[in-house]
Amino acid sequence: MSLLIHNTGMLVQTREDNAAFTAGREMAVLPVIEKGWLLIEDDIIAGYGPADTLPGLSSAITRLDAGGGYLFPAFCDSHTHLVYAGSREKEYTDKIRGLSYEEIAKRGGGILNSAKLLHGTTEEELFRQSMERVREIISFGTGAVEIKSGYGLTTEDELKMLRVIKRIKEESPLTVRSTFLGAHAVPAAYRDNRSGYVDLVVNEMIPAVAAEKLADYIDVFCDRGFFTAEETSRILEAGARFGMKPKIHANELDYSGGIQTGVRHGALSVDHLEFTGDEEIAVLLGSGTMPTLLPGAAFFLGMTDPPARKMIEAGLPLAMASDYNPGSSPSGNMKLVVSMGCIRLRLLPEEAINAVTINGAYAMGLAETHGTITVGKKANLFITRNMPSYEYFPYAYGSNLVDTVILNGEVVSQALGNFVPHPPAGGSGRQ
Repeated sequence: MSLLIHNTGMLVQTREDNAAFTAGREMAVLPVIEKGWLLIEDDIIAGYGPADTLPGLSSAITRLDAGGGYLFPAFCDSHTHLVYAGSREKEYTDKIRGLSYEEIAKRGGGILNSAKLLHGTTEEELFRQSMERVREIISFGTGAVEIKSGYGLTTEDELKMLRVIKRIKEESPLTVRSTFLGAHAVPAAYRDNRSGYVDLVVNEMIPAVAAEKLADYIDVFCDRGFFTAEETSRILEAGARFGMKPKIHANELDYSGGIQTGVRHGALSVDHLEFTGDEEIAVLLGSGTMPTLLPGAAFFLGMTDPPARKMIEAGLPLAMASDYNPGSSPSGNMKLVVSMGCIRLRLLPEEAINAVTINGAYAMGLAETHGTITVGKKANLFITRNMPSYEYFPYAYGSNLVDTVILNGEVVSQALGNFVPHPPAGGSGRQ
């Protein structure tokens, strides 16, 4: 199938060099083409350019009139927990009353509460609930997503989560990467036997996950009150023996050594990073590990924001992700993440857009195929409503400006819970 998108106000994030990511001062550079066109062949970007370079094409080709909207590469959300059961709004009220994240966890809330809910939920029901969230994030412009386990905390329930993630990968148009996060918290049954739970993760869970080929990556919550740097190293080493590359939670609650541990083990990304100082920045520079910020979680929990400006000025790249989860960031709206990056972290619009596209793709291991408008990359895109500029995108923080989403080269919409491709009719009509 061929699809021509024309009459755009702007093509945003057009890159011919196929750079893996952008860092430091270069994060403020966002290449664009005003009033451009883009041609898709099957599910790949085949060409693009300014309106006056539009080649002669068969009148039979399917055409999509963007109506002056801006064309972006779809968001790459590199850190989510969107497979979960139920919700935790009662803890939300506890937070309003002044309880901290750690205090709620000590009372059996937090991750342990989600684990209890998930244990009582069938795999089919868990898939149904998760697909509702999948449809939601697609409507917000996400085209690639990483999804973690971690609300199981038993071998059986971790496998249940990862099987649901595998099914999402097979049945939705999203590009999905799966991450095993058995070391998300110490379950109540092991409260007085932390080493026993680490043994379970290493000796039983990891081999079981690997046997079914359910995880691309492995994660550990390396932070105060969760897993130590030493425990994290042991788990990551076990995962590496089965080909699972690290992507870890680090330094959300304190200077935990998680960033240094992640870099030492060649982590693709280290995520959260509210507590990042000069030592951590020095370790990250030139490491190949992507620092990934989750502004929704810090905002929702009322926590300290990570030093994003200091990190960029030191020459680091930054990615941003939603951290979509029921306890600390119950939203997968990546447009809102872009706005939070500007409002809370003081990122320029260009830096924020780079953080959720090209750098987000790198943080998922998708740098060669996603995250930019580049010939040969996957045709995962969205068209906005009419805007005066790309700066308007984060500025209008409460408006959903995503109008049309194209995944794998097809316009997608939702009908009766199923994804139904609706190729627009020939001519200038717009679906």
